[in-house]
Amino acid sequence: MNHKVRSRVGTALLALLTAGPLLWPAVGYSETEGMERRDDRRDDRGEARDTRQEGRDEARDAKEECKDAEGNRSDCRQEKRDTKQDSREEARDIKTDDTSTGE
Repeated sequence: MNHKVRSRVGTALLALLTAGPLLWPAVGYSETEGMERRDDRRDDRGEARDTRQEGRDEARDAKEECKDAEGNRSDCRQEKRDTKQDSREEARDIKTDDTSTGE
């Protein structure tokens, strides 16, 4: 290879090596309003889920107390159902209140 060809190849190689990192896509995360809303909804769902779980625990305890107090089986079951239903309604309120206000 003569000097002129080597010079051109060297220049082209240098240009590719210099431009390569500029052409490579940058790694990043876009933070949009939609992503913020989704994150808020996830947080709300977690709060509602916690409310339902606490209701389950309370219902289980209420049923045990009823059984320990020599209560009627059907009454104890109904008390457990009512307690669980109350916690479901609370969880529903948490979800609908936060999503309806657009927060």
